[in-house]
Amino acid sequence: MKDFESYKKIFREKALNSAYSEENIIKCLKYSENLVNNNLPIIYNSYHLSGLVGYQHDYLSRAILSTEFFYRHFKIEKKNGKSRKISEPLPSLKEIQYFILKEILYKQKVSKFCKSYIPKKKFKEYLRFHSNEKEVLTLDIKDFFPSIKFNLIHNYFSKIGYSKDVALYLSCLCTYTDVNVEKKNNTSIRYLPQGAPTSPYLSNLVLIDFDNDVANYCSEKKLKYTRYADDMAFSGDLIVKNELVEFVNAQLKKYNLELNDEKINYMKQNVPQIISGVVVNKKLQLPRKERNDIRKVMYFIIKYGIESHIEKTQETREYYISYLLGRIQYALNLNPNDAELKKYKDFLVELKKNILIL
Repeated sequence: MKDFESYKKIFREKALNSAYSEENIIKCLKYSENLVNNNLPIIYNSYHLSGLVGYQHDYLSRAILSTEFFYRHFKIEKKNGKSRKISEPLPSLKEIQYFILKEILYKQKVSKFCKSYIPKKKFKEYLRFHSNEKEVLTLDIKDFFPSIKFNLIHNYFSKIGYSKDVALYLSCLCTYTDVNVEKKNNTSIRYLPQGAPTSPYLSNLVLIDFDNDVANYCSEKKLKYTRYADDMAFSGDLIVKNELVEFVNAQLKKYNLELNDEKINYMKQNVPQIISGVVVNKKLQLPRKERNDIRKVMYFIIKYGIESHIEKTQETREYYISYLLGRIQYALNLNPNDAELKKYKDFLVELKKNILIL
Protein backbone atom coordinates (compact mmCIF):
# COMPACT_ATOMS: atom_id res chain seq x y z
CA MET A 1 0.00 0.00 0.00
CA LYS A 2 1.72 3.15 -1.26
CA ASP A 3 -0.10 5.76 0.82
CA PHE A 4 -0.30 4.38 4.34
CA GLU A 5 -0.95 7.82 5.81
CA SER A 6 -4.19 8.07 3.83
CA TYR A 7 -5.15 4.58 4.99
CA LYS A 8 -4.53 5.54 8.61
CA LYS A 9 -6.80 8.56 8.27
CA ILE A 10 -9.64 6.59 6.69
CA PHE A 11 -9.24 3.71 9.15
CA ARG A 12 -9.29 6.03 12.14
CA GLU A 13 -12.48 7.75 10.95
CA LYS A 14 -14.30 4.45 10.40
CA ALA A 15 -12.99 2.97 13.64
CA LEU A 16 -14.20 5.96 15.66
CA ASN A 17 -17.62 5.70 14.00
CA SER A 18 -17.68 2.05 15.08
CA ALA A 19 -16.84 3.06 18.66
CA TYR A 20 -13.29 1.62 18.67
CA SER A 21 -11.22 2.73 21.62
CA GLU A 22 -8.05 4.73 20.98
CA GLU A 23 -6.07 1.81 22.34
CA ASN A 24 -7.59 -0.58 19.79
CA ILE A 25 -7.09 1.90 16.95
CA ILE A 26 -3.39 2.27 17.76
CA LYS A 27 -3.04 -1.50 18.06
CA CYS A 28 -4.71 -2.10 14.67
CA LEU A 29 -2.65 0.58 12.91
CA LYS A 30 0.60 -0.75 14.34
CA TYR A 31 -0.35 -4.24 13.13
CA SER A 32 -1.32 -3.03 9.65
CA GLU A 33 1.77 -0.84 9.26
CA ASN A 34 4.00 -3.84 9.99
CA LEU A 35 2.26 -5.79 7.20
CA VAL A 36 2.57 -2.89 4.75
CA ASN A 37 6.27 -2.58 5.54
CA ASN A 38 6.64 -6.28 4.68
CA ASN A 39 4.82 -5.70 1.38
CA LEU A 40 1.84 -7.76 2.58
CA PRO A 41 -1.92 -7.23 2.29
CA ILE A 42 -3.60 -6.07 5.48
CA ILE A 43 -5.74 -8.90 6.90
CA TYR A 44 -7.12 -8.30 10.40
CA ASN A 45 -8.89 -11.60 11.01
CA SER A 46 -10.30 -14.69 9.28
CA TYR A 47 -13.57 -12.88 8.47
CA HIS A 48 -11.60 -10.13 6.75
CA LEU A 49 -9.73 -12.86 4.85
CA SER A 50 -12.98 -14.46 3.68
CA GLY A 51 -14.10 -11.10 2.28
CA LEU A 52 -10.81 -10.61 0.42
CA VAL A 53 -10.92 -14.04 -1.23
CA GLY A 54 -14.64 -13.79 -2.00
CA TYR A 55 -15.84 -16.85 -0.10
CA GLN A 56 -17.99 -17.08 3.01
CA HIS A 57 -16.27 -17.69 6.32
CA ASP A 58 -18.18 -20.96 6.73
CA TYR A 59 -16.71 -22.20 3.47
CA LEU A 60 -13.16 -21.42 4.63
CA SER A 61 -13.82 -23.23 7.90
CA ARG A 62 -15.14 -26.33 6.09
CA ALA A 63 -12.14 -26.33 3.74
CA ILE A 64 -9.87 -26.26 6.79
CA LEU A 65 -11.66 -28.86 8.90
CA SER A 66 -12.55 -31.38 6.18
CA THR A 67 -9.71 -31.21 3.67
CA GLU A 68 -10.47 -34.71 2.36
CA PHE A 69 -13.58 -33.28 0.64
CA PHE A 70 -11.69 -30.43 -1.02
CA TYR A 71 -8.97 -32.40 -2.85
CA ARG A 72 -8.89 -35.06 -5.53
CA HIS A 73 -6.04 -37.55 -5.51
CA PHE A 74 -4.28 -39.35 -8.33
CA LYS A 75 -0.87 -40.82 -9.05
CA ILE A 76 1.66 -40.10 -11.76
CA GLU A 77 4.46 -42.44 -12.72
CA LYS A 78 8.04 -41.34 -12.09
CA LYS A 79 11.05 -42.17 -14.28
CA ASN A 80 12.17 -44.86 -11.84
CA GLY A 81 8.87 -46.71 -12.24
CA LYS A 82 7.52 -45.65 -8.85
CA SER A 83 4.51 -43.37 -8.51
CA ARG A 84 4.01 -39.94 -6.97
CA LYS A 85 0.76 -39.01 -5.21
CA ILE A 86 -0.78 -35.76 -6.38
CA SER A 87 -3.38 -34.00 -4.23
CA GLU A 88 -5.11 -31.36 -6.32
CA PRO A 89 -7.45 -28.85 -4.61
CA LEU A 90 -10.93 -28.32 -6.00
CA PRO A 91 -11.29 -25.17 -8.17
CA SER A 92 -12.76 -23.04 -5.37
CA LEU A 93 -10.00 -23.86 -2.88
CA LYS A 94 -7.39 -23.54 -5.64
CA GLU A 95 -8.69 -20.01 -6.32
CA ILE A 96 -8.18 -19.11 -2.66
CA GLN A 97 -4.69 -20.62 -2.73
CA TYR A 98 -3.81 -18.58 -5.81
CA PHE A 99 -4.82 -15.44 -3.90
CA ILE A 100 -2.45 -16.44 -1.09
CA LEU A 101 0.29 -17.25 -3.60
CA LYS A 102 0.08 -14.04 -5.61
CA GLU A 103 -0.84 -11.53 -2.92
CA ILE A 104 1.31 -12.88 -0.07
CA LEU A 105 3.86 -15.55 -0.95
CA TYR A 106 5.27 -14.19 -4.22
CA LYS A 107 5.90 -10.88 -2.46
CA GLN A 108 8.36 -12.57 -0.12
CA LYS A 109 11.95 -13.29 -1.17
CA VAL A 110 13.50 -16.74 -0.98
CA SER A 111 17.17 -17.54 -0.46
CA LYS A 112 19.36 -16.72 -3.45
CA PHE A 113 20.65 -20.30 -3.26
CA CYS A 114 17.15 -21.66 -3.92
CA LYS A 115 16.41 -21.94 -7.65
CA SER A 116 13.05 -23.72 -7.75
CA TYR A 117 9.52 -22.47 -8.44
CA ILE A 118 10.50 -18.83 -8.84
CA PRO A 119 8.67 -16.87 -11.58
CA LYS A 120 10.93 -16.03 -14.55
CA LYS A 121 13.75 -18.18 -13.17
CA LYS A 122 14.98 -20.93 -15.48
CA PHE A 123 15.97 -24.47 -14.51
CA LYS A 124 19.40 -23.85 -16.06
CA GLU A 125 20.20 -21.37 -13.28
CA TYR A 126 20.21 -24.28 -10.83
CA LEU A 127 22.63 -26.26 -12.98
CA ARG A 128 25.02 -23.72 -14.48
CA PHE A 129 26.87 -23.04 -11.18
CA HIS A 130 28.12 -26.63 -11.12
CA SER A 131 29.40 -26.93 -14.69
CA ASN A 132 33.09 -27.75 -15.25
CA GLU A 133 33.85 -28.54 -11.59
CA LYS A 134 36.24 -31.22 -10.33
CA GLU A 135 33.75 -32.83 -7.94
CA VAL A 136 29.96 -32.83 -7.70
CA LEU A 137 27.69 -34.18 -4.96
CA THR A 138 23.90 -34.40 -5.23
CA LEU A 139 21.55 -35.05 -2.31
CA ASP A 140 17.79 -35.54 -2.17
CA ILE A 141 15.32 -34.67 0.60
CA LYS A 142 13.11 -37.66 1.35
CA ASP A 143 9.33 -37.34 0.78
CA PHE A 144 9.73 -33.60 0.35
CA PHE A 145 6.26 -31.99 0.34
CA PRO A 146 4.52 -34.43 2.72
CA SER A 147 7.41 -33.98 5.17
CA ILE A 148 6.87 -30.22 5.43
CA LYS A 149 4.36 -30.11 8.24
CA PHE A 150 1.83 -27.57 9.45
CA ASN A 151 3.97 -26.09 12.23
CA LEU A 152 6.60 -24.84 9.73
CA ILE A 153 3.91 -23.17 7.62
CA HIS A 154 2.10 -21.66 10.60
CA ASN A 155 5.34 -20.35 12.08
CA TYR A 156 6.19 -18.68 8.77
CA PHE A 157 2.87 -16.81 8.46
CA SER A 158 3.20 -15.71 12.08
CA LYS A 159 6.81 -14.61 11.57
CA ILE A 160 5.97 -12.30 8.65
CA GLY A 161 3.46 -10.47 10.81
CA TYR A 162 0.00 -12.00 10.64
CA SER A 163 -2.21 -12.34 13.71
CA LYS A 164 -2.80 -15.70 15.36
CA ASP A 165 -6.24 -16.04 13.75
CA VAL A 166 -5.07 -15.09 10.24
CA ALA A 167 -1.89 -17.19 10.41
CA LEU A 168 -3.97 -20.19 11.47
CA TYR A 169 -6.39 -19.85 8.55
CA LEU A 170 -3.69 -19.14 5.97
CA SER A 171 -1.59 -22.12 7.05
CA CYS A 172 -4.61 -24.45 7.22
CA LEU A 173 -5.80 -23.37 3.77
CA CYS A 174 -2.38 -24.32 2.38
CA THR A 175 -2.06 -27.70 4.09
CA TYR A 176 -3.82 -31.04 3.80
CA THR A 177 -4.96 -33.28 6.64
CA ASP A 178 -4.33 -36.97 6.10
CA VAL A 179 -6.99 -38.60 8.27
CA ASN A 180 -5.53 -42.04 7.51
CA VAL A 181 -2.21 -41.23 9.15
CA GLU A 182 -2.36 -40.68 12.88
CA LYS A 183 0.22 -39.40 15.33
CA LYS A 184 0.76 -41.07 18.69
CA ASN A 185 -1.61 -38.59 20.33
CA ASN A 186 -4.32 -39.50 17.79
CA THR A 187 -4.33 -36.14 16.04
CA SER A 188 -4.27 -35.95 12.24
CA ILE A 189 -1.16 -34.86 10.38
CA ARG A 190 -1.26 -31.71 8.24
CA TYR A 191 1.34 -31.17 5.53
CA LEU A 192 1.98 -29.45 2.21
CA PRO A 193 -0.01 -31.27 -0.48
CA GLN A 194 1.85 -31.91 -3.71
CA GLY A 195 -0.57 -30.45 -6.24
CA ALA A 196 -1.60 -27.24 -4.45
CA PRO A 197 -0.29 -24.07 -6.17
CA THR A 198 0.96 -22.70 -2.85
CA SER A 199 3.09 -25.71 -1.87
CA PRO A 200 6.18 -25.15 -4.06
CA TYR A 201 6.82 -21.53 -3.09
CA LEU A 202 5.93 -22.14 0.56
CA SER A 203 8.56 -24.89 0.65
CA ASN A 204 11.09 -22.31 -0.55
CA LEU A 205 10.10 -19.78 2.10
CA VAL A 206 10.16 -22.10 5.11
CA LEU A 207 13.65 -23.30 4.11
CA ILE A 208 15.26 -19.86 3.78
CA ASP A 209 17.41 -20.28 6.88
CA PHE A 210 18.30 -23.84 5.89
CA ASP A 211 19.54 -22.72 2.46
CA ASN A 212 21.53 -19.83 3.89
CA ASP A 213 23.09 -21.96 6.64
CA VAL A 214 24.14 -24.67 4.19
CA ALA A 215 25.47 -22.07 1.75
CA ASN A 216 27.53 -20.38 4.47
CA TYR A 217 29.02 -23.73 5.48
CA CYS A 218 29.86 -24.48 1.84
CA SER A 219 31.40 -21.05 1.37
CA GLU A 220 33.81 -21.78 4.24
CA LYS A 221 34.74 -25.04 2.48
CA LYS A 222 35.08 -23.24 -0.89
CA LEU A 223 32.15 -25.16 -2.33
CA LYS A 224 29.13 -24.09 -4.36
CA TYR A 225 25.58 -24.93 -3.30
CA THR A 226 22.14 -24.64 -4.90
CA ARG A 227 18.79 -26.29 -4.19
CA TYR A 228 15.95 -27.07 -6.57
CA ALA A 229 12.97 -28.32 -4.50
CA ASP A 230 14.15 -31.59 -2.93
CA ASP A 231 17.35 -31.75 -5.01
CA MET A 232 20.55 -30.26 -3.61
CA ALA A 233 23.75 -29.84 -5.60
CA PHE A 234 27.28 -29.18 -4.32
CA SER A 235 30.47 -28.72 -6.33
CA GLY A 236 34.09 -27.66 -6.01
CA ASP A 237 37.68 -28.84 -6.06
CA LEU A 238 37.40 -31.03 -2.96
CA ILE A 239 34.23 -32.39 -1.36
CA VAL A 240 34.61 -34.29 1.91
CA LYS A 241 31.50 -36.35 1.26
CA ASN A 242 30.74 -37.89 4.66
CA GLU A 243 31.36 -34.64 6.51
CA LEU A 244 29.11 -32.65 4.17
CA VAL A 245 26.33 -35.26 4.24
CA GLU A 246 26.44 -35.32 8.04
CA PHE A 247 26.19 -31.53 8.23
CA VAL A 248 23.24 -31.34 5.80
CA ASN A 249 21.42 -34.10 7.65
CA ALA A 250 21.86 -32.24 10.93
CA GLN A 251 20.42 -29.07 9.40
CA LEU A 252 17.46 -30.94 7.91
CA LYS A 253 16.60 -32.46 11.29
CA LYS A 254 15.84 -28.95 12.56
CA TYR A 255 12.88 -29.01 10.14
CA ASN A 256 12.00 -32.67 10.77
CA LEU A 257 13.30 -33.50 7.29
CA GLU A 258 15.80 -36.16 6.28
CA LEU A 259 17.95 -37.19 3.35
CA ASN A 260 17.08 -40.01 0.99
CA ASP A 261 20.10 -42.27 1.52
CA GLU A 262 19.45 -44.02 -1.79
CA LYS A 263 20.02 -40.80 -3.72
CA ILE A 264 23.46 -39.70 -2.56
CA ASN A 265 25.64 -39.33 -5.67
CA TYR A 266 29.30 -38.32 -5.57
CA MET A 267 30.88 -37.72 -9.00
CA LYS A 268 34.37 -36.81 -10.15
CA GLN A 269 35.25 -35.41 -13.58
CA ASN A 270 36.06 -38.82 -15.03
CA VAL A 271 32.37 -39.84 -14.96
CA PRO A 272 29.21 -38.08 -16.18
CA GLN A 273 28.35 -35.56 -13.48
CA ILE A 274 24.56 -35.64 -13.52
CA ILE A 275 22.36 -33.18 -11.63
CA SER A 276 18.59 -33.64 -11.89
CA GLY A 277 19.00 -35.71 -15.02
CA VAL A 278 21.36 -33.28 -16.77
CA VAL A 279 25.07 -33.76 -17.49
CA VAL A 280 27.07 -30.73 -16.26
CA ASN A 281 30.72 -31.76 -16.85
CA LYS A 282 31.82 -29.35 -19.58
CA LYS A 283 28.46 -28.11 -20.80
CA LEU A 284 24.83 -28.73 -19.98
CA GLN A 285 23.29 -31.55 -21.99
CA LEU A 286 21.14 -34.66 -21.73
CA PRO A 287 22.85 -37.91 -20.67
CA ARG A 288 24.22 -40.00 -23.54
CA LYS A 289 21.49 -42.64 -23.21
CA GLU A 290 18.73 -40.06 -23.71
CA ARG A 291 20.56 -38.38 -26.60
CA ASN A 292 21.05 -41.76 -28.28
CA ASP A 293 17.38 -42.60 -27.75
CA ILE A 294 16.33 -39.38 -29.52
CA ARG A 295 18.86 -40.07 -32.29
CA LYS A 296 17.53 -43.61 -32.78
CA VAL A 297 13.88 -42.50 -32.92
CA MET A 298 14.62 -39.72 -35.38
CA TYR A 299 16.65 -42.04 -37.61
CA PHE A 300 13.65 -44.36 -38.07
CA ILE A 301 11.19 -41.50 -38.53
CA ILE A 302 13.33 -39.80 -41.16
CA LYS A 303 14.07 -43.07 -43.01
CA TYR A 304 10.74 -44.91 -42.80
CA GLY A 305 8.18 -42.22 -41.99
CA ILE A 306 6.23 -41.29 -38.88
CA GLU A 307 3.34 -43.70 -39.58
CA SER A 308 5.66 -46.69 -39.94
CA HIS A 309 7.53 -45.77 -36.76
CA ILE A 310 4.32 -45.42 -34.74
CA GLU A 311 3.02 -48.75 -36.05
CA LYS A 312 6.25 -50.66 -35.31
CA THR A 313 6.70 -49.20 -31.85
CA GLN A 314 2.96 -49.39 -31.05
CA GLU A 315 3.13 -45.80 -29.85
CA THR A 316 -0.16 -44.71 -28.27
CA ARG A 317 0.47 -41.04 -27.47
CA GLU A 318 -2.15 -38.88 -29.21
CA TYR A 319 0.23 -35.98 -29.81
CA TYR A 320 3.42 -37.94 -30.40
CA ILE A 321 5.14 -35.36 -32.62
CA SER A 322 4.52 -32.66 -30.04
CA TYR A 323 5.92 -35.01 -27.39
CA LEU A 324 9.11 -35.52 -29.42
CA LEU A 325 9.40 -31.80 -30.07
CA GLY A 326 9.10 -31.19 -26.34
CA ARG A 327 11.96 -33.59 -25.58
CA ILE A 328 14.15 -32.03 -28.24
CA GLN A 329 13.33 -28.47 -27.20
CA TYR A 330 14.21 -29.29 -23.59
CA ALA A 331 17.59 -30.60 -24.76
CA LEU A 332 18.09 -27.47 -26.87
CA ASN A 333 17.25 -25.27 -23.88
CA LEU A 334 20.17 -26.90 -22.11
CA ASN A 335 22.50 -26.74 -25.10
CA PRO A 336 21.23 -24.32 -27.80
CA ASN A 337 24.28 -25.00 -29.99
CA ASP A 338 23.50 -28.67 -30.64
CA ALA A 339 23.35 -28.72 -34.47
CA GLU A 340 21.99 -32.27 -34.65
CA LEU A 341 19.05 -31.51 -32.39
CA LYS A 342 18.31 -28.32 -34.33
CA LYS A 343 18.08 -30.43 -37.50
CA TYR A 344 15.67 -32.87 -35.79
CA LYS A 345 13.54 -30.00 -34.52
CA ASP A 346 13.27 -28.40 -37.98
CA PHE A 347 12.31 -31.77 -39.47
CA LEU A 348 9.53 -32.38 -36.93
CA VAL A 349 8.19 -28.82 -37.19
CA GLU A 350 7.89 -29.23 -40.96
CA LEU A 351 6.37 -32.69 -40.58
CA LYS A 352 3.77 -31.40 -38.13
CA LYS A 353 2.94 -28.53 -40.47
CA ASN A 354 2.39 -30.87 -43.42
CA ILE A 355 0.17 -33.19 -41.36
CA LEU A 356 -1.99 -30.24 -40.31
CA ILE A 357 -2.34 -29.11 -43.94
CA LEU A 358 -3.44 -32.60 -45.00
